[in-house]
Amino acid sequence: MEFITHSAAETEALGAKLAAVLQPGDVIAYLGDLGAGKTAFTRGLARGLGIVEAVTSPTYTLVNEYLDGRLPLFHFDMYRLRDADELFDLGWEDYLARQGICAVEWSENVWEALENPITVQIRTDAEDEALRRITITGGRSDANFSL
Repeated sequence: MEFITHSAAETEALGAKLAAVLQPGDVIAYLGDLGAGKTAFTRGLARGLGIVEAVTSPTYTLVNEYLDGRLPLFHFDMYRLRDADELFDLGWEDYLARQGICAVEWSENVWEALENPITVQIRTDAEDEALRRITITGGRSDANFSL
């Protein structure tokens, strides 16, 4: 499914809509350039899961945990990782076992470790810097929703 958003608020709203259909153990694999809106989408996921804590980019911590929602949210930034082996060194399997939502920025760096993720590709528009084309694929067939 492809969606078009025109602001960070609309990108967040789309993330909140996706959160409504997520199940324990789901993995969200983000694809998109720096500044595309991955963290904005994750803020929406958090809001849709009932998390009230402020969501920030995990660039320096590698993973931020948000535990006060319907499901825990584990927000990963894999930008500095070279491969999936480093992800497993971070305790990836432990996070999966906790049956929360794992939202993975720069997922292409650890793709071989992700089994059947929901892929969220966010593309910017060269002519309209606020516009985002967001394509959501994978996951369960019941994950249909609209903006």
